[in-house]
Amino acid sequence: MNYKIIVVVLSLLCIESAIVAQGAGDYATLKVINPRYPDNQLFKTFSRSAYPVAFSLPIGIMAVSIISENKKGQQVGYEMMGGLIISAAATGAIKELVQRPRPYQRYNDIYPDEWEDGNSFPSGHTSLSFSNATSILLSTEKWYLAAPAYLWACGVGYSRIYLGQHYPSDVIAGAITGAGGAFLSHLLRKKLFEGPRRRKPVRLP
Repeated sequence: MNYKIIVVVLSLLCIESAIVAQGAGDYATLKVINPRYPDNQLFKTFSRSAYPVAFSLPIGIMAVSIISENKKGQQVGYEMMGGLIISAAATGAIKELVQRPRPYQRYNDIYPDEWEDGNSFPSGHTSLSFSNATSILLSTEKWYLAAPAYLWACGVGYSRIYLGQHYPSDVIAGAITGAGGAFLSHLLRKKLFEGPRRRKPVRLP
């Protein structure tokens, strides 16, 4: 896995988030995506699935792996759960620090599907979704397993904008936070379970 590519991608996302948040494009983009009556059931399903899927997936993997005595699977489950915990903690801390109101609390022409409490930046739903997807990518290194997870995560993120709950920059920041949490959990898992790589002894002639 080329971690330099991941770092570059996350850096570009950070730059994009900063640019969008600074200009009127954040509100304008939200206006285009959020309809007067956000009642699309597909997007509501994406949004509602974020928390149940995010936590049930690693729990399920750990349960099956423990029963089947699959040590590798257990480590993947631990890594995914660790990523969720780190992402959730970071998201909560940033929300309290920034304290950005929900878009419909500031603008009368933004229409939410329901009134939610809590701050807007970053998106918690998106953070957890991208944490799971990134953990799958890092732990398995198989694109055909990670691709559906990222499609689901993108669907969750888009749904949060469509439903009027978040600005686009909230969702981008949530994706960065979730991916970062998964990356930290991956490093911790490798350090705890794999340890430092031992160098092969050099044989003298």
